[in-house]
Amino acid sequence: MKQEERTIRFDHDLQIEAYRFHGIMQKFPNHFHEYYVIGFIESGQRKLTCKNKNYVINSGDLIFFNPFDNHACEQVDHKSLDYRCLNIKPDIMRKVAKEITGKDDLPYFTTPVAYHSEHAHLLHHLHQMIMDEITELEKEETFYFLMEQLIEEYCEVAKDIEFGKIEQKIAKVCEYIEKNYTEHISLEELVEICDMNKYTLLRSFARIRGITPYRYLQTVRINEAKKLLEQGIKPLEVAMQTGFVDQSHFSKFFMDFIGLTPGQYRNIYIEYSK
Repeated sequence: MKQEERTIRFDHDLQIEAYRFHGIMQKFPNHFHEYYVIGFIESGQRKLTCKNKNYVINSGDLIFFNPFDNHACEQVDHKSLDYRCLNIKPDIMRKVAKEITGKDDLPYFTTPVAYHSEHAHLLHHLHQMIMDEITELEKEETFYFLMEQLIEEYCEVAKDIEFGKIEQKIAKVCEYIEKNYTEHISLEELVEICDMNKYTLLRSFARIRGITPYRYLQTVRINEAKKLLEQGIKPLEVAMQTGFVDQSHFSKFFMDFIGLTPGQYRNIYIEYSK
């Protein structure tokens, strides 16, 4: 079995994160991110679930997650996974897309998987330059040329969604969770907000958001925790500020969702701030 390695870099030139997971066996639960994820499988096979649809991904396949796309994955071949990805915040994506297309719109990836993509080689090359902390012109050129190709081939402009009554109620529940994630939130509170019974709320929330209210709450907490860790705040303090019972509870969820410990994630930003 390969020795497990988890590496993260933050590229200040591009303002994006790069992850590399080598030899991991970890199952990732259903969750979402507030940023775009563009990744590819170097080796191994995984069952990916994204927005309630299942895919089997292999070496050479690209994956795309828009902000708030719920997704989960697990191994299916009993072999370890080698995986690389870029994480791009919406404001950075908007800026890059505007420079490429001339339009001030957020791109929307229409499919989470591109099988055996011809762009995997270029993505690998860019990712390795970030891992090697290259600051040459070639890195930024490669990034823009890659994004041009991905946007042209796999994206459309994000459209405003007209919500029906049920969707509006679920949106209110999400808004309440996002504003009160540091507090203890009960199902009873959520029921009062949306005027549904408990079962209808749970079923409607999972159908519309692709994730349960509890998992949504934990994901919001983890996303907020990342922002605090990026500021250099210690994991114990972050745990207390984001509604977790204790640091152990926080660390477990962070590792499950992100694939790194809170300390590992915090350290990369501390190194760059020196």
